[in-house]
Amino acid sequence: MGVLSRMSTILKSKMSRLLDKAEDPRETLDYSYEKQLELLRNVKRGIVEVVTSKRRLELQASKVQESIAKLDKQARQALGAGREDLARLALQRKQAALQELQGLDEQVSGLELEQEKLTQAEARLQSKVEAFRTKKEIIKAQYTAAEAQVRIGSALSGVSEEMADVGMAIDRAQNKTEQMRAKAAAIDELASAGVLEDFTGREDEIGRELAKLSASRSVETELAALKEQSSERKELPGGRP
Repeated sequence: MGVLSRMSTILKSKMSRLLDKAEDPRETLDYSYEKQLELLRNVKRGIVEVVTSKRRLELQASKVQESIAKLDKQARQALGAGREDLARLALQRKQAALQELQGLDEQVSGLELEQEKLTQAEARLQSKVEAFRTKKEIIKAQYTAAEAQVRIGSALSGVSEEMADVGMAIDRAQNKTEQMRAKAAAIDELASAGVLEDFTGREDEIGRELAKLSASRSVETELAALKEQSSERKELPGGRP
């Protein structure tokens, strides 16, 4: 029994969570409002039925009154004609009609009281329904706003995760760029120091030899010019120009 009771409690708890998750408060409020409107329509329908019954009884009472007046007239006519028996019969029917009329009046009075109660109940219910409708719309608006805030918060949370990924990608790109720049600088430095040979701009062997000869001639020519200038200075008095 204990295990079954525990299982029943667990199932009820899970079902309650599922129902709570699936329930939309706005739909529940609208459903409750519709039920109240239906109750209000039933009360109004009841008032219409009471009024209809009262009108029907009032018409019947009016006919009975006409019958009473007619019987009273007939009794007077019969007595005037010396027909006491007919006058007595008319008066008996008149008394029965008076009793019927009294019963009808009592029923009409009862229906009037019922109509008044239903009318007051209808007014109170109408006021409550209107108040519920206003509160319902406020709660629905608040729920919609809260739901939108939740969606926006979830979206912003997702954007933050994506932006974090983007930031990590930017950091990786910057690191790779710095590494590539450092490598390029190292290559330039090694090339300037002559450690690396530039195969792309290398001249052929003849070109190098011609360049050496040209450089050697330039050196010899410049050296001869310097010797000549030196000898000219020595020939001047005091060794001055």
